[in-house]
Amino acid sequence: MVSNNDILRRVRYIFDFGDDDMIGLFSSADFVVTRSQVSEWLKKDEDPEKRDISDQYLAAFLNGLINVKRGKKEGPQPIPEKRLNNNLVLRKLKIALNLRDDDMIGIFKIAGIKISKPELSAFFRKPGHQKYRECQDQYLRNFLKGLQIKYRS
Repeated sequence: MVSNNDILRRVRYIFDFGDDDMIGLFSSADFVVTRSQVSEWLKKDEDPEKRDISDQYLAAFLNGLINVKRGKKEGPQPIPEKRLNNNLVLRKLKIALNLRDDDMIGIFKIAGIKISKPELSAFFRKPGHQKYRECQDQYLRNFLKGLQIKYRS
C-alpha cells in the first residue's frame, strides 16, 4: 500500500521542496503545521520518531500544492477531505500540475505503464458510476515514479 507519508516524501523529492516550502504549502491551504510535524512525517518508515500523516493533512498539503502551482482561488479554501484514496490523490496531482489525459498517459509511459484514455478516465469518475475504477497502488506508485523521472531528470 502507498502510505500517506510515502506520497508526501515523494512529492517533496519530485519538486525539491525544503521544510519552509512544505510549511508554506500547508499554509496556502489554511492549515498550520510546525517544522517538527513535517519532520516527523518525512522520516523513514523504520525510524521510531516517524509519525503517520492523516488523510486530512495530506489532503490539505495537496490542496496547498494546487494553490501554489495553479494559483489560489478567491474566497474560502476547499475543506480537505477527511478520507483520501488513490483516486483523489491522483486527481489532486492532475489538477495541481494542470495535466491533460495525454500528459498523464505520457507520465505513466515514462514509468513503464501502458494505460488507455478510457482506463485513465475511469479513475476520475464518481464512485457510483458504472465505469468507475479504483486506482490501485501500483498505478499511483508508478505515476509518482513517472513524475519523478519527468521533473527530476
